[in-house]
Amino acid sequence: MMMKITSFNSLQKTVLLLLLLVCVHRGFGQRWIEEHARAVITPYQMQQSVNYLASDSLKGRETPGPGLDSAASYIARQFAACGIVPLKGSYFQDLQYCTFDLGSDLFLSVVKDLETINFELQKDFIPFEHTGGMPAEGDIVFAGYGITAPEYHYDDYQDIDVQGKIVAVLRLEPGQSDSTQPLFKGAELTRYSGLQEKQDNARKHGAVGVLVISGPLNYTSLKPQGYNWPSLPGTNAKIAPPMDYCDAERNNIPMVSVGESVIRELFGSTDTLKRMQQHIEHDMQPHSFLIPGKTMAMNIVLTSKPIGGRNVIGYIKGSGKEIPGEAIVVGAHYDHIGYLKEHKADSDYIFNGADDNASGTSGMLAVARAFASMPNPPERSVIFIAFAGEEKGLLGSGTYIRHPWWPLTNTEAMINLDMISRNDPDSLEIIGARQNPDLAKIVRKQNKSIGFKLVENKNETIDADSDHFNFYQKGIPDILFFTGLHQDYHKVSDNPDRINAEKASRVARLAFLTAWALANEHKHYKIIMPKAVNTD
Repeated sequence: MMMKITSFNSLQKTVLLLLLLVCVHRGFGQRWIEEHARAVITPYQMQQSVNYLASDSLKGRETPGPGLDSAASYIARQFAACGIVPLKGSYFQDLQYCTFDLGSDLFLSVVKDLETINFELQKDFIPFEHTGGMPAEGDIVFAGYGITAPEYHYDDYQDIDVQGKIVAVLRLEPGQSDSTQPLFKGAELTRYSGLQEKQDNARKHGAVGVLVISGPLNYTSLKPQGYNWPSLPGTNAKIAPPMDYCDAERNNIPMVSVGESVIRELFGSTDTLKRMQQHIEHDMQPHSFLIPGKTMAMNIVLTSKPIGGRNVIGYIKGSGKEIPGEAIVVGAHYDHIGYLKEHKADSDYIFNGADDNASGTSGMLAVARAFASMPNPPERSVIFIAFAGEEKGLLGSGTYIRHPWWPLTNTEAMINLDMISRNDPDSLEIIGARQNPDLAKIVRKQNKSIGFKLVENKNETIDADSDHFNFYQKGIPDILFFTGLHQDYHKVSDNPDRINAEKASRVARLAFLTAWALANEHKHYKIIMPKAVNTD
């Protein structure tokens, strides 16, 4: 149940009036800004927002769901009430993700000597979850393991033309049957063994389709091992349908797992394929070739359904003339994991997600209110985003990065708030400090008035565990404020009465002070990107 906020509104109005009387021009100093943050961002305010977002009535804010929609409306109302305006005529950005299933009229066939051999779905071939949905036909090329690995001086596509052709590739990578060999990493798999890596590599070389084969040296069963699509007979009903960007099927080429009957048709026998695989393993060199006298036709049909859910986006327009068009982002995910569909009567079955992440969302709203109540706007524009779908794979930030409402090239920094209200009252983790040394320096400076013991994550890479990761992948400097995991994480016990509202308000104040500094600087910030991260 929410508490009445009449007294808070009255207090807030009084504080803001006094602030405006004290300062009606841009000349306010650091001490004044710190006092403004302390006056406007209060534990009481944080607790009220958490109480609503983590209430039982919102049923755990799962993406999608009516509870999530109610939370989105609440956030939009909070934006409107304090003067945070829509960025593109609306506060709401629909998630660009869909679930997929197999459609009708799928087929896979080989043509040789004017004879067509048709294969059976599920028995002979099964599409993978990230297959493209489209027809493909052409000559067939055996492309070994389908790997191009310059650092290992290995390329299955060397001296073979696959443009407009369908490639047949083996699972895994050379050396899996002999861990003593030096190529790749022996028994330890590298990223080149991944199926999506093989699919992307085939597409880059011009292939129009991919057949994936379980090599007889590595597998005792040669049955097709694609995805358990909901429409296939015997599929476990509890397995979720695959999910991806709604236009993913148009960007990927068809890729299917094929079984023994297809192997025999392409190579004559499984023993022949086994000898070819042994040849690659012995020489540790590619042995790719065009399969003569045969062509293949395939048609993969997919149906799609939008998952629902919305980001909530508002902003304050910057006033600076020296840095026109630049912006920073302050974000937090507002979704959680829903509720137990099957539960005992009178049991607690709702994952309220008070710390994860009603606390971070409340912090983002508090930062927005603090910006809106400043006498003058900052130099840079500030965009506030409540992300949906974080718990299902960073879907909200993925949608925003793919369809940004502000040019990413002019987005100078991103501050993320995720789980900011638990554990040691004086400790705060800043994740991304190593990769973003300039931002970390600003956080440390602003923290002098807040007094946290800052714990800086020393990992070489930023993990894909919250929404700042998608910004990092695009080369946008970012940092995460995080107070750590706890025994209530992703449990029904993560309730509003367990948060530390005082700590959450201090984290929000530090986020505001950091964001205000970023929004009023005329500089760009260093970001350290590992070689493995793609920023294209």
